[in-house]
Amino acid sequence: MNILVCVKRVPATGGKITLTADEQEIDTRFLKFTISPHEECAVEEAVRLIEKYGGAVTVLTLGPEAATEQLRDAMAMGVERAVLLETDGREWGPEATAGAIVQSIRAGGTSFDLLLFGNEAADTGDYQVGVRAAHALDWPCVTGIKGLEIKDGKAIARREVSSGWEIFEVPLPAVLTVKEGINLPRYPSVPGRLKARKKPIEQIKPPWEAGALEKVRLKTPSQQDHQVEILGRGPEAAPNAVELFQKLGIIQP
Repeated sequence: MNILVCVKRVPATGGKITLTADEQEIDTRFLKFTISPHEECAVEEAVRLIEKYGGAVTVLTLGPEAATEQLRDAMAMGVERAVLLETDGREWGPEATAGAIVQSIRAGGTSFDLLLFGNEAADTGDYQVGVRAAHALDWPCVTGIKGLEIKDGKAIARREVSSGWEIFEVPLPAVLTVKEGINLPRYPSVPGRLKARKKPIEQIKPPWEAGALEKVRLKTPSQQDHQVEILGRGPEAAPNAVELFQKLGIIQP
């Protein structure tokens, strides 16, 4: 079984986002980057499938040269091969991203049985790239899965819904988008990181494709003001705390 996992380099969760002066890009000088959490689970799921059924996993990302760090993180988890679709740092839209991925698959000469994506990127939340890639390849696609089995040349994917589970059975090759929670990703070992540093990374430079939408500017969410009131110190604060809880309706007078 050959599996391709597509990941994205995104700012680490919790980092403060600031914009460049022209409000066209995120100022990345002081940001730490990582693999999008949903996609980290996709890498783990691919490695588990190969451990169970045999085969090979390839990890691919579209991004700047610095994204090789995230590819090596994935290789440290057990991925054998990595491909960087190198860009100049500009953000590609979902249509162009899916197109570049599909083009690299067709030109690469490897027949994949399964393509895994994160359900959505942690920064842009487009929910589109996996679906667009599946449409271009004319492969079946199931999104938002939190369970996966391979049996008799078919993928059995489970998607959680409010009333239980939806179960899909699709023939391979197929495209699946994974949600965080399908598994608990392993932490790369020191020997795994050392091996990953020695592995080559294939680098391809796809031509820039502007998206159908025009970006006017970026805008960060407005900061919410918070008010803090000190009710007192020690036991003397207890009556004030009780009075506040009564005003909030947490306790009855």
